[in-house]
Amino acid sequence: MGGIDGMDLGTFGIYTFDFEHQPAAQMRESIQELEKQGWRAFWMPELLGREALTHAGFLLSCTERLHIVNAIAQIWSREARWTHGAALLLADAYPDRHMLGLGFGGQRRPGTKPLAAMSAYLDEMDALEMLNPAPKAPVRRILAAYGPKMLELARDRTASAHTYHVTVAHTAQARQILGPDAFLAVEHAVLFETDPAAARAIARQHLAPYLNSPYNRTKFRRLGYAQEEIDGGGSDRLIDDVVFWGDLDTIVGRLHDHVTAGADHVAVQVIGIEPGQTAMPYWRELADALSPAHVNA
Repeated sequence: MGGIDGMDLGTFGIYTFDFEHQPAAQMRESIQELEKQGWRAFWMPELLGREALTHAGFLLSCTERLHIVNAIAQIWSREARWTHGAALLLADAYPDRHMLGLGFGGQRRPGTKPLAAMSAYLDEMDALEMLNPAPKAPVRRILAAYGPKMLELARDRTASAHTYHVTVAHTAQARQILGPDAFLAVEHAVLFETDPAAARAIARQHLAPYLNSPYNRTKFRRLGYAQEEIDGGGSDRLIDDVVFWGDLDTIVGRLHDHVTAGADHVAVQVIGIEPGQTAMPYWRELADALSPAHVNA
């Protein structure tokens, strides 16, 4: 578990928005502590202002072994040649430590569907003839994928798929589509809160943008949730499936369900953290609970 084409990400990693709100010095201190804790993979989005490849390069420069994964670099935010050029440099400077996650975020181009846009973007990257030195270690690519067609594209063009805000049932379905060999990484949100009403209130606040996104609504409908379960902030069943809440043992047990369902790697996103604060205490607990045998599996 946790390996992709010579890279050992471990069975569990960290996914967070926290660094968007931290100054560089605090980011450096945090990422170095995570490496000392034994985590092998760190996933971060491109959404709140920090440019994906610059962000990845900074975190790679602060660490020695940790794998840094863009999840995702938005394809409509930069041309394919510049994404490819940056990824080549990171592969050369930090062999086998960077993974380029691509997704269809950014300013959408009118009339272009995500699947066609992603396929064209990959075509353009593959056709580029760069004057820059070729790295000894290859550029690793992974695609954000929900639906069957995007999962198939990830399997056929990158051998890697990354899912976000999905259920264990989705993980099982994705594994069937990908087959036994393609790498499947699953993000899942967790919340250290044992009171059901409080936990679901925080989870609904976190999920509100996604429950109103057409792509996510389609994803949930495809997974069997009725329209009324998606509307109005989400049913308890949907909330509980997409955000694992409770005590440490409960959360860890449910994270392992993704592995049982076919995930090679689970990127854990701790929610309920105020902007400017850090989830570090929870990351320490998770590292201990998952144990080095699992974190470094």
